[in-house]
Amino acid sequence: MAPRRYFCCPAPPHPRGESALRFVVLVVCLTLTWLLWSGIYDNGLLFGLGAISVLGVTALSARFARVSGADLEYRFGLRIIGYIPWIMWEIIKANWDVIKLILSPELPISPRLIRVPASQQTALGQVLYANSITLTPGTISLDLRDGRILVHALTADTAAGVESGEMDRRVRRVEGG
Repeated sequence: MAPRRYFCCPAPPHPRGESALRFVVLVVCLTLTWLLWSGIYDNGLLFGLGAISVLGVTALSARFARVSGADLEYRFGLRIIGYIPWIMWEIIKANWDVIKLILSPELPISPRLIRVPASQQTALGQVLYANSITLTPGTISLDLRDGRILVHALTADTAAGVESGEMDRRVRRVEGG
């Protein structure tokens, strides 16, 4: 009896070296993240459990990529390093603006829905853009479809900030465009 197939199509084949490189990069990134966030360097048991967690997440991620048929492209390379400080500063500024709104006695909000173009060439780039919008307080990406993002903005200023296209341009630059 043939094994059951639960998904409509198999994952596209990847050259063996490319899969190994992705595995190593993911293990290194997850390990560094775990080490930085946990701060545990001297407890062998916790360090071992962290290593098991990293390998488990990496194995699950590889399995999900294989069975979903998704061809993951990590094309950002080192360009993402220049984007991270900028988006973090934008998040800090947006947090400050939202704090001022909340503490203001008249609570001057004017929520609105806007659609903004996502000019990125790949799905990964568009997802990075939509998630960046959501990460900045005062805005939430609600829908990403046909190269456009539906955004809920808390005020006219936050809507204007998204509509200015600065974040879109920066994400496109990260993507290589």
